Amino acid sequence: MKMKFNKKGSIMITLNHFRNLAALALALSFIQPAKADWQLVWSDEFSGGSINPKNWTFDIGTGPPYPGWGNNELEYYTSRTNNAYVAGGLLHIVAKRESYNGSSYTSAKLNTLRLFSQTYGRFEFRAKLPQGQGYWPAIWMMPRDSVYGGWAASGEIDVMENNGNDPTTVLGTIHFGGQWPDQDQSYGPAFTFPTGDSVTNFHVYALEWTNNAISWYVDNQLYETQTYWWSSGGTYPAPFDQPFYIIMNLAVGGNFVGNPSASTVFPGDMQVDYVRAYDWITAPPLTITPSGTNVILSWPTNTASFTLEFATNLASPAVWQTNTPPPVVISGQNVVTNPISGTQMFFRLTQ
Repeated sequence: MKMKFNKKGSIMITLNHFRNLAALALALSFIQPAKADWQLVWSDEFSGGSINPKNWTFDIGTGPPYPGWGNNELEYYTSRTNNAYVAGGLLHIVAKRESYNGSSYTSAKLNTLRLFSQTYGRFEFRAKLPQGQGYWPAIWMMPRDSVYGGWAASGEIDVMENNGNDPTTVLGTIHFGGQWPDQDQSYGPAFTFPTGDSVTNFHVYALEWTNNAISWYVDNQLYETQTYWWSSGGTYPAPFDQPFYIIMNLAVGGNFVGNPSASTVFPGDMQVDYVRAYDWITAPPLTITPSGTNVILSWPTNTASFTLEFATNLASPAVWQTNTPPPVVISGQNVVTNPISGTQMFFRLTQ
């Protein structure tokens, strides 16, 4: 018997013909714990005809008592379909130049507050952004409960920000430290797209967050990792040890990007293909016990749902099949009995 791990970290066990069960039992004694993997726990694929109110709510207005949401932004956020709608499998967040409730621009800002929040995990967004002076598209996260105090003592995680005047660069940032004006933050590095590419094409922006590191990716390319932060309201890993919720918006103007120019083209359309959140799940230990001319494979039932699959070789592409018969639950264990044969077999637990 041999044991290997596939690229996703699922356990794989190779059964060859052994001359006696003692040799098989000796080989089985070297089994190691299975590795972990990401499991999808929440998503919105925007496949319906409208924005799902079970997933998203809206911020409305100009952010009082802080002018322009505290950043001197110029837009009035609405929940109108003029500014946010789903069509063709995409969420559209649209910034318009129009007079509305005392503002010269409108747009939308969606969030999952009280609908979905999570501590740690992987968060993915496939999106394309508008280009132009004064556009400030952002995908970010804020604490569900500000247990360590006001901003930024309870933290802020910016998954992706772009200055519309520079479509070849995106930023990932964390804000932490004391309450304003005693806040602190990280400073890059930024991600720069290769020649000929920009934010105006679809890209996957991802963040992986653990209790001691936060990492940023574009199209699965790691470009930044932060491990240092602090909070005046608690000890490390505060403030990034609490549930955070998701925010997506397209701002107009503000301290980061400046005001639109005469050449800025409106409307601007931020398009999101999907939003996905994953949790880090550890595969349960897979135990193998020889029994006569059979081998018994078992794993605990009190874990996330896993399926036992097998393949007869790992040639690319490997053909994995669900093992039959299905497992039988015995004393809190999923139990599968397979005959020992001269055929090489690889086993893995997957979700």
